[in-house]
Amino acid sequence: MVTVLDSAARPRHPEKAHRPDTPVLRKPDWIRVKAPGSPVYNETRKIVRDNGLVTVCEEAGCPNIGECWSKRHATFMIMGDTCTRACAFCNVRTGLPEALDGGEPEKVASAVAQLKLNHVVITSVDRDDLADGGARHFAEVIGSIRARTPQTTIEVLTPDFLRKDGAVETVVAAKPDVFNHNLETVPGLYLSVRPGARYFHSLRLLQKVKELDAAMFTKSGMMVGLGETREQVLQVMDDMRAASVDFLTIGQYLQPSRKHHPIDRFVTPEEFKSYETIAYSKGFLLVSSSPLTRSSHHAGDDFQRLRAARLAKLGS
Repeated sequence: MVTVLDSAARPRHPEKAHRPDTPVLRKPDWIRVKAPGSPVYNETRKIVRDNGLVTVCEEAGCPNIGECWSKRHATFMIMGDTCTRACAFCNVRTGLPEALDGGEPEKVASAVAQLKLNHVVITSVDRDDLADGGARHFAEVIGSIRARTPQTTIEVLTPDFLRKDGAVETVVAAKPDVFNHNLETVPGLYLSVRPGARYFHSLRLLQKVKELDAAMFTKSGMMVGLGETREQVLQVMDDMRAASVDFLTIGQYLQPSRKHHPIDRFVTPEEFKSYETIAYSKGFLLVSSSPLTRSSHHAGDDFQRLRAARLAKLGS
């Protein structure tokens, strides 16, 4: 289990320190993964370190890091390791971020080239302290990757850019291949799970991407096991489809520490499969629904499937 202190014994989540400890449920067999440590995993870690980069794989405590890094697939988290939000589910450090690193776009591009990535996912912390929420920085990272490895397809997983006029337009104009923004949970749980965000703002962001560029793939994801009902999950699916979202991901919430939002229950693999079947019936081009599904897990393979699904639909 991840603690609320980082390696330097600094508070990682000072806003959660006063909260009472909550029980952490024992993981069922279907949620267990192997510990990382293969030679390729270590090579990936060295490339990340040598370029002075941050990954969401590490900062969010992703259970798939061993598998992904053993395939040289790292998801880069730009604009630092400190988030201005304090979501109850997230393990990323919260606090006052440092100034942007102007050299970061080139560092990311260098790492992408070294890892020989055909597809890369770029995400970030929330930067409410910046006038554009970091949209221009996203665009610069996209531009640097395009210049260094033009064959690499690019997926962005952005924050909500709440109250940042023009931010979405800036990122869309940079032409990522996939624009992802996660709704994370059902609207009824936003106040307790994602208090700094607004459900309908996030939904509107996804809709706006399609209005700006109808050909751009959009993607969104949610966690289950937080206390939502099946009916609420199905309503989120309908809301996403109303916003023309192409790709839906659904995964099990895993509690980072006793100070984070507790797990309500572990959703069974059979339930995840049922969600997948229903989501396809609602018109999503692609659905990934499993206990270990995460936004960037198998993102490269999924992008190829996404393109194929669109072509098949256009040809039907």
